[in-house]
Amino acid sequence: MIETGRPAERAVLVGINYPGQEERETEEFIDELSFLAETAGAVPVKRFIQKLDIPNPITFVGSGKINDIAHYVGENKIDIAVFDDELSPVQLRNIEKILQCRILDRTNLILDIFAKRARTSHARTQVELAQYQYLLPRLKRMWTHLERQKGGIGLRGPGETEIETDRRIIRDKITLLKEQLKKIDVQMSTQRKNRGKMVRVSLVGYTNVGKSTLMNLLSKSDLFAENKLFATLDTTVRKVVIGNLPFLLSDTVGFIRKLPHDLVKSFKSTLDEVREADLLLHIVDISHPGFEEQIGVVNETLRELGTVNKPLVMIFNKTDVFTYEAKDDDDLTPAGKENFSLSDLKKTWMANDRSHPTVFISAKKKENINELRKVLYEEVKKIHITRYPYNDFLFIDPPPSLI
Repeated sequence: MIETGRPAERAVLVGINYPGQEERETEEFIDELSFLAETAGAVPVKRFIQKLDIPNPITFVGSGKINDIAHYVGENKIDIAVFDDELSPVQLRNIEKILQCRILDRTNLILDIFAKRARTSHARTQVELAQYQYLLPRLKRMWTHLERQKGGIGLRGPGETEIETDRRIIRDKITLLKEQLKKIDVQMSTQRKNRGKMVRVSLVGYTNVGKSTLMNLLSKSDLFAENKLFATLDTTVRKVVIGNLPFLLSDTVGFIRKLPHDLVKSFKSTLDEVREADLLLHIVDISHPGFEEQIGVVNETLRELGTVNKPLVMIFNKTDVFTYEAKDDDDLTPAGKENFSLSDLKKTWMANDRSHPTVFISAKKKENINELRKVLYEEVKKIHITRYPYNDFLFIDPPPSLI
């Protein structure tokens, strides 16, 4: 990203604590929103959270809270207010009038990050389509200066106001982008077919759990990886050989809570790598306080993609930065998950789920990678044998130096 020398934009974050939601959980959600804002280049300076049953249809939060936010924005030179849910066009228009600063909702923020991260024409086309689909119902708020028919030479439309013309232009653009993506989908599908019958393994997981780092480690490649959300947008496929067994490994875009629906639809060809994989490696950041909720988000997304019945390996990553709070002997309160050590967690459902293998690793520190390679070898071998039943002679135990 080119450094412009401009000071970073200051942001406030706004969220709702819904019924049945613990305050800790709400704080974790706002922490994630803060990370999203930082990834986009903003500096979060204040967060506002209100307990509500449902969002206020006019201003998202209550009238008192929105006035508190407006006072803080005016007193502290705030550039952006970021809301942790998607706002309706009416909410956007009303909030902007009250706060007198730029308003972003979670969807718009994610789209902005995707736009910055898109490096190939494929990714840019997918993001552009999602942006136009988000923009269309909100055009009136963003183009209010075009609502009135203007006079003058060349400014009189054929029975349309300019905003109606803009809507038609955007609809035409959406149609064009969809056609472009159909062609890309065909090309991507052809590429997948041309890879033959080699076993295909796909990395899946929440964003920023270390998928690209693990991809680099297993495939000995040098993909872009950093501690930012959505570092990877384009699917990358590498051939990996463990012992005497070759397979294809793909790294795809990370999932996230409330991932915009239009973004999921526009990234169809990218997510087809997950749909067509023979084996999924579900990477989890075990050091994250909300890792169980993240597992739930990924599982729900996999259900939407129709991939829940695929063979799976659970890989709990970042064991090197895992921390916990040991309980005092005289503390009689029930232990929470923050009080469980790594060895405690390995005795729970996570390590003893018989439906799939489980491995605890640190991709960054290369800890327990040999164990992961052994598990991966065995799982790929099961699939390979069914595909090539007469090649059993290949499957002697691989030399220890290769796993």
